[in-house]
Amino acid sequence: MPAEAPYEGGLRKVARVVLLDPDQRILLLHGHEPDDPADDWWFTPGGGVEGTETREEAALRELVEETGITEVELGPVLWRRTCSFPFAGRRWDQDEWYYLARTTQTAIAATGLTELERRSVAGARWWTCQELTEAHETVYPTRLAGLLRRLLDEGPPARPEVLDTEIV
Repeated sequence: MPAEAPYEGGLRKVARVVLLDPDQRILLLHGHEPDDPADDWWFTPGGGVEGTETREEAALRELVEETGITEVELGPVLWRRTCSFPFAGRRWDQDEWYYLARTTQTAIAATGLTELERRSVAGARWWTCQELTEAHETVYPTRLAGLLRRLLDEGPPARPEVLDTEIV
């Protein structure tokens, strides 16, 4: 598979990871605006494709940088979405692919964060599907609880599901 350019049509190419542990919990990172910790949300690990790397390579690299987790079985792309949001003083327009991954390694050590991530990531937490369903916090993508429930009940889709575009 040829490597993709990091930006295509003005969209930043992003690989995200739906990481499940043996108890079917999902790992989410707790982020916030760098200058306003009260403006916060939860999101899946992942980030932008760099240079000539594939999305799969980006997913695994970002997972290591943001969580320290290296023992991962990377599965198929579950979902794709386009999103646009303000963060750290600029607008981010992204084409995100969400990969399923499984691990038995649940200790988190975010040792590879960028300077911006160090100012805007407040930690990580493993969530059960029930906890996610009952959460009052902001979570991205916004339908993650229902998507996770379907994934756990039915398994991965035959081909990636295209999620609604989210513009914040």
